[in-house]
Amino acid sequence: MNRLRVNPALDLPPSRQLVEAVLDGVASGALAPGARLLSVRALAAEALVNPNTVAKAYRELELMGVVEPRNGLGVFVGVRGPEIARGARRDATIEAFRRAAAEALRAGHPLGTLQSMLKGESK
Repeated sequence: MNRLRVNPALDLPPSRQLVEAVLDGVASGALAPGARLLSVRALAAEALVNPNTVAKAYRELELMGVVEPRNGLGVFVGVRGPEIARGARRDATIEAFRRAAAEALRAGHPLGTLQSMLKGESK
């Protein structure tokens, strides 16, 4: 997986940015089931965040069922991790699309224009 960086300019909290990055890695196959994630300290150093931020992200991923901690060994992608990550990413992108479409309609864009854009027919 590529180096993780947190963008302080985003409205998304740093821990959530890390969750999203891991979900992307697992959903895309860059992190396969059984893959060991960086230690909390190593990821904190790489992402330039506090270790508590990484611990919070790992807890969230664990609660989702994407990763599983193993005492003394680290945090690993779970067997169901890819399935859960793909579902979470799909749900997030669909929700983002719905918000964007609603905003476009409120701004006065015709529904037909949006439908054409989805079909790749216009800009």
